[in-house]
Amino acid sequence: MLRSDFLPRILLSLALAMTLVSVPKVTVQSQSDDAAQKALQLLQTLTPEQRVGQLFLVTFKGSTALADSNIHQLITKYRVGGVVLQAKNNNFIGPVDTILQATELIQSLQTSVWDASANGAESGSAAEVESPYIPLFVGISQEGDNTPNDQVLSGLSPLPNLMAIGATWDTRYAEDVGKVMGRELSAMGFNLYLGPSLDVLDVLQTGSGEDLGTRTFGSDPFWVARMGEAYIRGLHQGSSNQLAVVAKHFPGRGGSDRPSNEEVATVRKSLEQLKQIELAPFFSVTGAAQSVDEVADGLLVSHIRYQGFQGNIRATTRPVSFDQAALEQILSLPDFARWRTSGGIIVSDDLGSPAVRKFYGSAGQSFDARQVVRTAFLAGNDLLYMDEILSTGDEDSFTTVKRVLEFFAQKYREDTAFAQKVDASVLRLLTMKYKMYGEFSLDAVLPLPDDVEQVGTANEIGFEIAQNAATLISPDASELISTLGSPPDQRDRIVFFTDVQGSRQCSTCTEEFVLGKESLMNAVLRLYGPAASGQVQPYNLESYSFSELAGLLDGVTEELPADMETTIRDAQWLVFSMLNSRVDHGGSRALQRILSERPDLLQGKRIVAFAFNAPYFLDATDISKLTAYYGLYSKTPAFVDVAARLLMQEMTPVGSLPVSVPSVGYDLIQVTMPDPKQVIPLLIDLQSPASNMGTPVSPPGDVNPTFSVGDVLPLVTGEIVDHNGHMVPDGTVVRFLFTLGGEGGTAQQIETVTTNGVARATYPIQSQGLLEIRVVSDPATVSQILRLDIRSNQAAAVTAIVPTPVITEAFVPTITPSVVAQATETLLETPKPKPSMDDWLLSMAEIWLAGLLVYWIGNRLLSVKWGSRWGLLAVIGGIISYLGLSVETQQSLSQWQQFDDPIAPFVLLMVGVFAGWIGGLVWWQMEERKSAEEK
Repeated sequence: MLRSDFLPRILLSLALAMTLVSVPKVTVQSQSDDAAQKALQLLQTLTPEQRVGQLFLVTFKGSTALADSNIHQLITKYRVGGVVLQAKNNNFIGPVDTILQATELIQSLQTSVWDASANGAESGSAAEVESPYIPLFVGISQEGDNTPNDQVLSGLSPLPNLMAIGATWDTRYAEDVGKVMGRELSAMGFNLYLGPSLDVLDVLQTGSGEDLGTRTFGSDPFWVARMGEAYIRGLHQGSSNQLAVVAKHFPGRGGSDRPSNEEVATVRKSLEQLKQIELAPFFSVTGAAQSVDEVADGLLVSHIRYQGFQGNIRATTRPVSFDQAALEQILSLPDFARWRTSGGIIVSDDLGSPAVRKFYGSAGQSFDARQVVRTAFLAGNDLLYMDEILSTGDEDSFTTVKRVLEFFAQKYREDTAFAQKVDASVLRLLTMKYKMYGEFSLDAVLPLPDDVEQVGTANEIGFEIAQNAATLISPDASELISTLGSPPDQRDRIVFFTDVQGSRQCSTCTEEFVLGKESLMNAVLRLYGPAASGQVQPYNLESYSFSELAGLLDGVTEELPADMETTIRDAQWLVFSMLNSRVDHGGSRALQRILSERPDLLQGKRIVAFAFNAPYFLDATDISKLTAYYGLYSKTPAFVDVAARLLMQEMTPVGSLPVSVPSVGYDLIQVTMPDPKQVIPLLIDLQSPASNMGTPVSPPGDVNPTFSVGDVLPLVTGEIVDHNGHMVPDGTVVRFLFTLGGEGGTAQQIETVTTNGVARATYPIQSQGLLEIRVVSDPATVSQILRLDIRSNQAAAVTAIVPTPVITEAFVPTITPSVVAQATETLLETPKPKPSMDDWLLSMAEIWLAGLLVYWIGNRLLSVKWGSRWGLLAVIGGIISYLGLSVETQQSLSQWQQFDDPIAPFVLLMVGVFAGWIGGLVWWQMEERKSAEEK
């Protein structure tokens, strides 16, 4: 038959050709070509059931995969392509032997698939149909910071969350954490990582809403992109490229106001707005990536709707994960199109989540998982993630998954277009697996036994990040010493309050507390107690939970520790350890409550708060009542130790907020603008003119290049920094200003933008004269100055001048913006100089002489009193006229420039003198009338 032979071969050849196309800026190795060829050959041997099975990523309950289990049937009989392990499904045991058990479970899953392929087990015809071995995707979402966003809660190295990394503003830490995460997960047998989150937290939900919080790197698209690139690079390198990285939550839900698993959020943004903020980090890890290691293997598409997506504010998309038109429009953008052509995969978010059920099962409609999953696949998802999906009427999720698989196999046989789409997606997935392993064998897939022994040993990285992430939120550093005073000593009583939120590795496991009631107190005792420096004594320290504090505020004292209120009143220090204040449990808002409800308990005490989660839950009034407020972002033990050192003032916080905090007036957009206090370095660019990357360099040794008329002058700035001392984001506007001929000459400017903190420009030297060059990047207006005295008979050397870094208003030429997106230059007139000291002396002499003349006239005509009054008013009028001419405004500049005759300023000053004299005459007439009326 034509359909069963010729058409699939044509389809697969086209798919292979698409897979082999390279991505600009990313070198595709021959290994990728080989993987695509092997994938094509394998695909041609698979049955429809084997093909559709590869499209699915499923979950299961339990910590084993025995032969009679549901998951064993799905991976061996139905050939499901991957599984995701989760703590909520009891896939792990704990807190002891968690790593060993998880490693054995993954080995059991992969071995079961291997054994099934070797034995020829296959649906419908167990021994007759060849069943080649295809490794499973074994995925996990492990975001750092332990509960609630980690699945493995013990045994792995304690790593911080993304916001803690973002607060360091150092991509090295993102890469280091990625390496540790990639190495340890790969050593356990995981080969699919659902993360990191590349969401830009541009809308903070400080009230009742819910945002991603510390699950993001921050609120600036550029820095989220840089951190994401480094994190993904670390994951790939740490796992030796045997971990497929699926960045989430595409196309970005940093502006959503509720968890995606509970309800489909709607965000009012157009595609153009998404390209500027939400999509920017995803561009940087797909088609715009600078190296292969920084390329995400896949993107996880979130269930999110957009209002005004195509410009019509009244039009709302379906969840983009189910909207073929919207998803195709996004993926057709150049960077994503190149990435897709090179083999990038699209992974759906959980298709069985309550949010999806609520969206498709609203208004009393039944939930048909087959149609929902089919819609997601046709929308453009290659790998379909189903976590406990359940159709209306089915007895369990296992039944629903089987029916979805059978439905897809049937559609494959009946619908040619559907079959072509399946083949294209399966080819991508098989290619990715071949890229990881080279050959499909059990030895290649299973990690070496020695690898797992190194899991959980990387403890130093957490403390290093904690040191560099810790942030002083309030007050300013200059006020801290005077506000906080000396650190606690042996005589001070300290009461610690902690927002305790427990977790369990499994439903039958014992409860664990990463941040326990006594965690911070114990850290203080360990570092500064009798066994250490002896600065504090155990009998002066006490700890309570936020729940206990809430009970005290509620007046429920029966179950509270004895004398709790008395202990609080007797303390000199109250220390609060905060987590997410929006988490629904008793006591999460205890700090806010005691600040507003019981000021009597706080009077005369030093109150210190540590935010071990997002830093924006307190309002301005709450913060004003605190002595000091620090951001730690993460609650792992290393961050608790750093909090103890900050409390004892042994450590200075050096981190900076990666998100805006309106309650302290911290606006990240303003903070990431160029610092006006800096002197921008300006250098001759000795690198290749074609190079747009790298660090600017000064002339080596005593080499001083010279330039003549006709030469092109290459220029580069040094690193331009923001208010926190970090390099400004890419795209920051920089203007190179050129003045030729000194005062009264002509000025030009070239406008460009930064890349990696520096800006470059070239200037063609076309005429002789004194050339002065400087650079501005608003609001930073002071830079080094380069001068060249260009003459006809000799080349000119460059002289560099470093001005004093004083904030001044600098003249910046105004140009009409060009519609062409490239560096432009405009000829401008240099404004004539302002009044000098000589001008001032001359003007004052003229004004006072005129005032004396008016005094003499008043004295002769009336009296000394009226002569003095008229003279002073005349002087005042003249001074006001002078100030009006000399104030640095556009109007005054134009006034000065209108008069080339030196008599003109004198006339204007005399107008002011005359106006003051007229005022004196009016005053005299009013006094005369008043005297006449009284008589």
